[in-house]
Amino acid sequence: MGRFKNLLQRVRSNGASSTSDQNAIAVQPRQPPAQPQEQKVVATAPQATRPTLSIALQNQTTSSNVYAYISGRAIDHGNVWFLLSADGRTPYYPTSPASVGSPIQQNCAIALGAPGNTVTVTIPHIAGGRIWFSIDAPLTFVLNPGPALVEPSVTNYSDPNIYTNWGFAEFTFNSDQLYANISYVDFVGPPIALNLTTQSGVTQHISGMPSNGLDQVCNGLRAQHAADGKGWDQLVVAHNGRNLRALSPNQGMVTNPSLFGNYYDDYVNRAWQKFSSQPMSIDTQAGFGTVSAQIQNGTLTFGGSTFTKPSTRDIFSCSTGPFATGANAETNTIIPRLAAAFNRSTLLVANDFPAPANLYYKDPITNHYSRVVHSANLDGKGYAFPYDDVQPSGGADQSGEVHAGDPKLFTVTVGGGNASVNPPKREL
Repeated sequence: MGRFKNLLQRVRSNGASSTSDQNAIAVQPRQPPAQPQEQKVVATAPQATRPTLSIALQNQTTSSNVYAYISGRAIDHGNVWFLLSADGRTPYYPTSPASVGSPIQQNCAIALGAPGNTVTVTIPHIAGGRIWFSIDAPLTFVLNPGPALVEPSVTNYSDPNIYTNWGFAEFTFNSDQLYANISYVDFVGPPIALNLTTQSGVTQHISGMPSNGLDQVCNGLRAQHAADGKGWDQLVVAHNGRNLRALSPNQGMVTNPSLFGNYYDDYVNRAWQKFSSQPMSIDTQAGFGTVSAQIQNGTLTFGGSTFTKPSTRDIFSCSTGPFATGANAETNTIIPRLAAAFNRSTLLVANDFPAPANLYYKDPITNHYSRVVHSANLDGKGYAFPYDDVQPSGGADQSGEVHAGDPKLFTVTVGGGNASVNPPKREL
């Protein structure tokens, strides 16, 4: 299963999962992971002989104007861009337009109907997929030459979708399995829940948030700002007097570069002081086994892997400074576990990592966005920062994922109208 999590993470690292890096909608589209040379013109091909997956899209909002979209890379068609047409069956493979910001040439807005209604659609094998939902208004996707798909952004205020209420879940469906998760890495929007039924009759369920989940998150962020004055309330985006979404710290720093400034500096200094006099151990959960490190000449040193002090931006992004991945495979296995330890603030309360979940978010300096998001989810699960799938071997998943090699029906709901969980979540 781990390689599918890593696949989704590689998609994130290349921007395929981040909606907020598109500061100019016409020129900075979502960039896919490295793929074979894409075909520029691909005809719609019959799908009858190719493996498919049924996805039930369910409207649990109070609106009768809810739309779903499904996008990704078509694995069986040379990994070209794929969108599902509005009929829920016909694949659409965009071709390269003549100019930037060109509209897509197919209606891909799947209308979900009245509250409580379910629409079942069929997809082929898809990599780096997303299931999008928008409430009360459709979304606008455009194309740049390539083709390159330009997706909605939550940080570009010239984006036509900026005041639309929308969100998404991530998935990959290939010949090995379906892997999917709820994503809050960029922002919190409308509640989304997952339910996967397998051919063998097993059911997996991720509850998501209740219908007022966004308000819970926004209230939690405002309360945290009232407690420490660090600007958590600035992550709340309101429109027409209502909470529209809550940005992650990483995306909040895109719209306001001065936000959080040196927030983590004191915590980093305390961690550096601790591990100057004693070692830490990280289970790479890979062929490298458990590796140890200690501060040497101001640098955290794991044999051939070294880490300088990360900045606040490095910690929230998990991908810059010492957390930038490269050619060293061992370093690349340490980065997720070290970045997760900073976001969850477990470095001062443990010596071995990944640390258990009962130690998460106990320090006053921590990723309070992630803490609040997990608290608002009915089962405590959801992908709240880029390495939120890191867990101790045998530990409970935090990332809100479902997976199976024999998927039968994948149900994705929006709105939280009848969100439930059994057994109740355990508080972090």
